[in-house]
Amino acid sequence: MDAFSEVLNTLKLQGALFFNAEFSAPWGFLSPRSDFLAPHLVPGAERLVIYHFVLEGSASVRTEKGETVSLSPGDLVVIPHGDPHYLTCGSPQQLMDADAVLDLILCRDPGPRCAGGGGAVTRFVCGFMACDPRLSQPILGGLPAVIKVNIRADASGQWLENSIRQLVQEAESGSPGSSAMLAKLSEALFVETLRRYIAGLPDEQTGWLAGTRDPIVGKSLAILHRRPAHPWTIAELAREVGLSRSALVDRFSRYLSEPPMAYLARWRLQLAARALGSTSHSVAEIAAEVGYESQAAFNRAFKREFGLPPARFRKDRKADHHRGEAGKVQPTAASAPVRL
Repeated sequence: MDAFSEVLNTLKLQGALFFNAEFSAPWGFLSPRSDFLAPHLVPGAERLVIYHFVLEGSASVRTEKGETVSLSPGDLVVIPHGDPHYLTCGSPQQLMDADAVLDLILCRDPGPRCAGGGGAVTRFVCGFMACDPRLSQPILGGLPAVIKVNIRADASGQWLENSIRQLVQEAESGSPGSSAMLAKLSEALFVETLRRYIAGLPDEQTGWLAGTRDPIVGKSLAILHRRPAHPWTIAELAREVGLSRSALVDRFSRYLSEPPMAYLARWRLQLAARALGSTSHSVAEIAAEVGYESQAAFNRAFKREFGLPPARFRKDRKADHHRGEAGKVQPTAASAPVRL
């Protein structure tokens, strides 16, 4: 398995369609920050990746920094860091604000939302992926604010689009299981976008995603992510990839700006942080699970990385989760399209 797949398996993405629209020009709305949406869509989630997929017509995305991306049929735009942005067509006199968008997301009507000025129609769907902000850092950390790909260029993309169209229609008719299937397709759309983005990176590009394309660095990353608790040494890893120790360190560092063992140490601590927040395992058990022979050494390393000892970190995470549950809006329809 490749490094990209190894990390995606660790992430355990949780996706859903939350908006199914047929807007006529001119129209526009503000898609709020992901930390505004997250408590209502996925209580306890710290990060949402937002996407918009244009089925018919045209639109444009504009970030708060002024970057504008034009969208055509088959275009999929991903906002990997969950930044606020505008989705528009034409020059509407008034934009729907974040509170109004949230109200529509939380409706339960399965039909498409219809709005706008009566001009040319744009059909599109919007969705999200919830993921751990720490474990997603290797993939998402180096991404720009907006990514656009067109998925109509080949058979795999066309299959995804046709599946989404069919499942949106099934959701409107109330077919059982359609929302769950749309959630899985949201994840597939996200993965497909990243795959196409990686394929288009220039040869001189560095960073984690670019490193996965390099035969040596990519293999090293896959090995480390597959067995993070193994007592790796640079000598053993170098033998696994068929390179000298010094050459491996130089090549790995050129892409990731740190040597393999330093990268592995940080990843182990990210896995430990996830386990502290999501399991009842003791600190000693978690330390052993991520490759530490000594709980004392684990405690010191964890505090250096996160500024808190593991037990305090766990306590704070539980408190954050309870606050998120208390603020949850009922009923929610995070996986259902909505109507204006």
